[in-house]
Amino acid sequence: MDAPNLTGQALAGKKALIVGIANDSSIAYGCAKAFRQLGADVAVTYQNEKARPFVEPVAQELGADIFMPLDVTQPDQVRALFDQITARWGRLDLLVHSIAFAPKADLQSGLLNSSPEGFAKAMDISCHSFLRLAREAVPLMTEGGCMFAMSYHGANKVVPNYNLMGPVKAALESACRYLAYELGPKKIRVHAISPGPIQTRAASGLKEFDVLLAHAVSTAPIGEMVDVMDVGLTCAYLASPFARHLTGSTVYVDGGINIMA
Repeated sequence: MDAPNLTGQALAGKKALIVGIANDSSIAYGCAKAFRQLGADVAVTYQNEKARPFVEPVAQELGADIFMPLDVTQPDQVRALFDQITARWGRLDLLVHSIAFAPKADLQSGLLNSSPEGFAKAMDISCHSFLRLAREAVPLMTEGGCMFAMSYHGANKVVPNYNLMGPVKAALESACRYLAYELGPKKIRVHAISPGPIQTRAASGLKEFDVLLAHAVSTAPIGEMVDVMDVGLTCAYLASPFARHLTGSTVYVDGGINIMA
């Protein structure tokens, strides 16, 4: 089989939906910026009107073709977004899901004391919403595509204070593997991405996150932490023809922390 013809614009003409940008410190922003650098067009969402002033300047910087609200718990907003993608682009090549949520009381109370309602909400927003977005995206990925969901090492090992998000992220990683199996015949690839600790707005909800960061820096074999662009460039590689036969992986972007005891 002939190798693909690759250039510095390996994603030229690709259409990418990026869900989860809160500001320019977001992992989703790193993905969107890396995709743009390699030639992709991007659609950017914001959670609500309160979030819009922080996301809109980023969308403008990225030259986003589509900029729309998206609360993944609202089916009408999901449908409106994909209707707009269909009308504007007629197809979709890449999907980045970089959202997670758990009620603060449930997140900080330990797994044993998490409420059924809080656990269910964390699972719905952090995991099942990826499946809902994937369901809408698949009919638009007529020439194949690639989907990404953001996980964390706490899905596979116990990380103090990560609590109920550990089981939730484990479910997300499993969902990525099963989607990779189901969507493989359609030439749609699916990856879970597991970044090391990064100072994002979402991370601020974790108890003693500064301690986790300091431990990560001291533990990482390369001696320094990754940033959002490290994650974005990894996703860009996986989205490109260079990685056309890779799917179903949980890819660590953490400076090697995951190999340490």
